[in-house]
Amino acid sequence: MANIIPFRAVRPRSDLAARIAALPYDVYSREEARKAVEDDAYTFLRIDRPETQFPEAYDMYAPEVYEKARDMLEQMIRDGLFTEEKKRAYYVYELVMDGRSQVGIGACASVDDYDKQVIKKHENTRADKEADRIRHVDVCSAQTGPIFLAYRRREAIEREVQAAMEQEPVYDFTSRDQITHRLWVIDDEECVERIRQEFLQVDSIYIADGHHRCASAVRVSKKRRTKYPSYTGEEEFNYFLSVLFPDDQLMIMDYNRVVKSLNGYGETEFLSKVREVFQVEETGTEPYKPRKKGEIGMYLKDRWYCLTVDSAAYTGDPVEDLDVAVLQRKLLEPVLGIVDPKVDDRIDFVGGIRGLRELERRVHTDAMAAFAMYPTDIHELFAVADAEKLMPPKSTWFEPKLRSGILIHRIES
Repeated sequence: MANIIPFRAVRPRSDLAARIAALPYDVYSREEARKAVEDDAYTFLRIDRPETQFPEAYDMYAPEVYEKARDMLEQMIRDGLFTEEKKRAYYVYELVMDGRSQVGIGACASVDDYDKQVIKKHENTRADKEADRIRHVDVCSAQTGPIFLAYRRREAIEREVQAAMEQEPVYDFTSRDQITHRLWVIDDEECVERIRQEFLQVDSIYIADGHHRCASAVRVSKKRRTKYPSYTGEEEFNYFLSVLFPDDQLMIMDYNRVVKSLNGYGETEFLSKVREVFQVEETGTEPYKPRKKGEIGMYLKDRWYCLTVDSAAYTGDPVEDLDVAVLQRKLLEPVLGIVDPKVDDRIDFVGGIRGLRELERRVHTDAMAAFAMYPTDIHELFAVADAEKLMPPKSTWFEPKLRSGILIHRIES
């Protein structure tokens, strides 16, 4: 049973939504974030990355940095740039990228469901990254960026979503990266109750993206429970901001690899090593995009190759059978000596949104070889999470990205 509840969102005025909405805080480096907020008094990135409002060398984790985020948010609300929903509602959020529509439901998910593993994860989090968002949420008393959740499609929920989309959206804009964003509000009490009851029939929900934001929201909730020991469980701090997508709506892109060293091998010798573990076919000078699971594209010395995984490499284990795991187990570790890709500076990861030409560029500049992966399937992610296992680093790249600042969940008691 998944306790997915409606809530009273704080959200931008319709005429300002396009200017306020911002990409997630963690897609920017510190320098990129500073540049992105220059001469822009509306972008929500100013609040999500409040260190941009201080001198360049300022400690980005100082208490006054988080207080600045709170003050800017509250000022924007006082100035009428945001409004608060009068009734508890669900929010239909559509993103359109390259003509492909993806539609989810904005709502709040239960901290207790996370603890009970009704809401399942597939990767670990880092304490330092959690600490930043814990302080941001706690000081602002608000969750400003939604966690990206997935669930197995339910027709009754889809009917409610489609009915809502027949009305005029409250937002309809195209962001600078050419993603169209539309939002509808479902606040009819009967519709709201039908959606909530349907989610109560869902036995598993999966974190697709946003593990650190989710873990941080849970930590803040537990901190508030300690502060208010007579809590009932109904307080807003018992829930975290989410957008939930049915499994058939999601697009996972490839997450590719480049290696900066061949571990002492020459290119010809390395290619011979590759042939020992994969079936290798040279495909020419045009980028080779894998067509199915079990195929890996490789770029080496101005040539592309198709590497095919032998079926014997698959073990039936949901983690070990991921193509990224097979590449790691069969080639990166035994041949290139890359034992822990999380910390080894000889390997780098390139999101599929950058395209295969980016892999060629890297090989021509700072890398020796590149590997183009077939995207991990959403049901592979489900299988890993159901088995209570963790994916290798950089296994999935979700596009398009949810925007921060479109829906804000206040958690003050």
